[in-house]
Amino acid sequence: MARPKPTADWLRQRYRRFFEARGHHWLPSAPLVPEGDSSTLFISAGMHPLVPYLLGEPHPLGKRLADCQKCLRTEDIEGVGNEQKHTFFEMLGNWSLGDYFKKESIAWSWEFLTQELQLEPERLYATIFAGNEDAPYDQEAEEAWLAVGLPKERIFALGKEENWWEAGETGPGGPDSEIWYDTGRPACGPDCRPSCKCGKWVEIWNNVFMQYNRLADGSYQPLKQKNVDTGMGLERTVAVLQGHYDNYRIDLLWPLVEEVMALSGREYGENDEVTRQIRVVVDHLRAATFVLAEKITPSNVQHGYVLRRLIRRAVRFGRLLGIKSLFGEKVIQKTIELYREIYPELTQERAFILDELVKEEERFNQVLDRGLRLLEKELSQLARGATVPGQLIFDLYQSYGFPPEMTREEVARLRPGSKIDWVGFEKLMKVHQEKSRQAAKGLFRGGLAEQTPETIRLHTATHLLHQALRQVLGDQVHQVGSAITPEKLRFDFTHPQKLTPEELRQVEE
Repeated sequence: MARPKPTADWLRQRYRRFFEARGHHWLPSAPLVPEGDSSTLFISAGMHPLVPYLLGEPHPLGKRLADCQKCLRTEDIEGVGNEQKHTFFEMLGNWSLGDYFKKESIAWSWEFLTQELQLEPERLYATIFAGNEDAPYDQEAEEAWLAVGLPKERIFALGKEENWWEAGETGPGGPDSEIWYDTGRPACGPDCRPSCKCGKWVEIWNNVFMQYNRLADGSYQPLKQKNVDTGMGLERTVAVLQGHYDNYRIDLLWPLVEEVMALSGREYGENDEVTRQIRVVVDHLRAATFVLAEKITPSNVQHGYVLRRLIRRAVRFGRLLGIKSLFGEKVIQKTIELYREIYPELTQERAFILDELVKEEERFNQVLDRGLRLLEKELSQLARGATVPGQLIFDLYQSYGFPPEMTREEVARLRPGSKIDWVGFEKLMKVHQEKSRQAAKGLFRGGLAEQTPETIRLHTATHLLHQALRQVLGDQVHQVGSAITPEKLRFDFTHPQKLTPEELRQVEE
């Protein structure tokens, strides 16, 4: 029988059915804003909502779990624009909390890919941990791959940078085994192998084997409870199934691309720069839609800062494409339409999402106009033939959100033939990016390393409190923040008015 068209929804359903048949309980996606974990702004991996259970707390649904989790990563927001990179994405995952381990995890991965998805076995490769002074070569993973029929020459042993995962300075971690698909594109050289970034290889699944605990002195001890934590990127796997390897051409993203093309009059694929600009607009507005659905508003701090940055980058790149009018609302309406069945909160918060987006886009357009006036003034004061200073380009980027490409175009329009000090600009950008990366490491590290018995109990309490609030006040209650220390818990939630004494009593009971 012919396989149905491999859409995103088709893959979600296949994945759920496969793992439910193997004893896994399906979990609904957790909110993007983590519940009970103030160490990270957004859920960036499927394991984040399961932190206490990976550390040994019993999960009410058992030891085998699976889900499709909404994720947001903005540590490298400026890298968005290639065919696979996103800020928002969905991650399919399955977990073993002290139950099965490498043999079963790898066997099921192979079975799902080759039988359920019907991917050609000869195009699949695996990487495993090569071993170092902290932990040995992952012989167990290699044997598991050989047992399913993967030839040894398609198993690559790589170092800790590629095939090791851990929570942070301390906490659980261990080797992982990544599964790669050969696109058939030419190799970039004789050393081209899985993990090479040339475009020949697509990583579609990662099986993490949490078997060690890193101590404060940097040493590792075996964990009493060994866990499996896997992640399969929904978008890139659908792209592989459809045979074009460009995530932006799948059914969840291509309608957004078409919307931007219609608004701008530009064509996806007409050249690399236009294609990149369209991808950035699509990616950032899709991500903004899901962040807004969490009742986050654009601001200059924490979650709101990330949201503001996403919206404003989308507007900037929209202008580079030639879009002059307000346009974000149309792209976000299309996003809600595409995702409303699987994520009904988008429909529930539709009015809020669109209202906040329009207000922020209008605010930023005013900022851009002020930046243009500043640029015109500065250029008018430069001597004829003088080089445009890199500091000016950087200041426009930092203070007004001008991408360098937009500044280049405006300089060419206002002062034809003028040179720009790009070397000076790049030096300033490198310093700025390094500061941003260091800040992001603090904001986006996972919460595993900070867990103690006290904070784990309070983490559980956030789940209970959230459910109690929803039972008493209604399903419109959403968590928008929290802070946990060993001594106390703060829980932030949405509700239009102050709770009455009777409502407080009911929640407490």
